[in-house]
Amino acid sequence: MKRTTYAILAGLVALGAIGCTDVEKTEIQVPNSHSSEYYRNLREYKKSDHAICFGWYAGYTSDSSPSMGLHFTGLPDSMDIISLWSGIPSNNPEYVESSDFNERYMPNAYRELQQVREQKGTRFVMCRICRIEGTGFEKNDAGIEAYALYLARCVLRNNLDGLDLDYEPEGDWLQGENFTKFIQVLGQFFGPKSGTDKLLIVDFYGQVPPAETEPYVDYFVRQCYSCSRATTLQGYYDQMSSWCPPEKFIATEQMGWYWENGGVAFTEEDGNTVDSWGNPLYSVIGMARWNPEQGRKGGFGGYYFEYEYNTTRPANATLGDIEQKSIPYYSIRRGIQEQNPANK
Repeated sequence: MKRTTYAILAGLVALGAIGCTDVEKTEIQVPNSHSSEYYRNLREYKKSDHAICFGWYAGYTSDSSPSMGLHFTGLPDSMDIISLWSGIPSNNPEYVESSDFNERYMPNAYRELQQVREQKGTRFVMCRICRIEGTGFEKNDAGIEAYALYLARCVLRNNLDGLDLDYEPEGDWLQGENFTKFIQVLGQFFGPKSGTDKLLIVDFYGQVPPAETEPYVDYFVRQCYSCSRATTLQGYYDQMSSWCPPEKFIATEQMGWYWENGGVAFTEEDGNTVDSWGNPLYSVIGMARWNPEQGRKGGFGGYYFEYEYNTTRPANATLGDIEQKSIPYYSIRRGIQEQNPANK
């Protein structure tokens, strides 16, 4: 059947029955440009004491794409910290050859990253799933130190702002007391005890990190995936509230799963289910609006948030949206506004 169809089409083309169409134009997106005063104010805002916006981002591996959703320069301006989920974009091929896949030779992406760091004050951190099995490092104190120094070298030689450790040991040796030792070594280079202004972040899902790591860590990022209620978020924080200040706790959603809606339908403690604009409330913005009973949280964010660049919200009438125009990175942008209103 396929051969017959192809033969008929070929004949029609030869007879001129099917005409050629014009080449479709490619619309190249360009980043927004603002005044030097705008960028100066933006950098000052990011230096201020505020609840932050955090996200894991992997879109930069397609640096030839015309979509700004796949470029560092297209990220929402007010995002504070970007965790590099697809490795470090490096401008030095020699680093790549010796990096165990943490560094990737992407000079264009590297230039964009450094431009956004300097112009907008956005901070970029290396992300690493924190397990020692299969790394080649020994399971002893010497191996802990060697592994920590290896990660520190990757961050520092690529001019990044710190390290995000994904703490999901799942039986790995590097947990509990061993993980605390690991953090203490890294704390010489990153985190509040280092004196370097470099960030040390621990993100996690099920197993809560050891309390002894708190003095060395800037933020603990909880993967609160598919969380539909503010009371559940409170429960997540209460698991560590005896030792973790609320301003170090960040709640995040799996935005790659929920890019169309911005999470799951969310209910606040008082029963509210709409945002400040009257649109249905979903979990990313719900996390941005929420604070624990103990005080202001550290922030909110999402995993694979670049999936939401082409969202139809907040103009998706089928969800109950009441606005007329969609907003790229809707949940991130509106979440930042909800979390840190401009008049505060």
